[in-house]
Amino acid sequence: MAEQIHVDWQALRNSAGPFPREAFQFVRDGLAHAVELTHGEGQLGDETDESKHVTGQQLCLGLRDYAIDRYGRLARTVFASWGLRSTDDFGRIVFAMVEVGLMRKTDEDTLEDFQGVYDFDEAFDPAQMA
Repeated sequence: MAEQIHVDWQALRNSAGPFPREAFQFVRDGLAHAVELTHGEGQLGDETDESKHVTGQQLCLGLRDYAIDRYGRLARTVFASWGLRSTDDFGRIVFAMVEVGLMRKTDEDTLEDFQGVYDFDEAFDPAQMA
């Protein structure tokens, strides 16, 4: 049976910014995709295994791929509706979730790892998507 975690959404929003729950859930779901892209299929499993860690840059790239898979040409529009404007926003969400125990980080991980990884307008340009 899955463990129930009480999430203080107000604390998350106070820490990360006024993003809706869907944005936090997207980042959390996208972590599994980023781990798979980085380490191979089926690697999220044991949360204590440091070998499954992804960096901020790897997570951002995985979230880009996950967004395109999930939302296609509407990815930029979906993010805009959530108030997400840059990879910096992903970092704010991640570190807010770390603070409340929904995600983990290493001592080397910093908010700066998420800064300017890619430009949303270029990464999610519908004209560039096949």
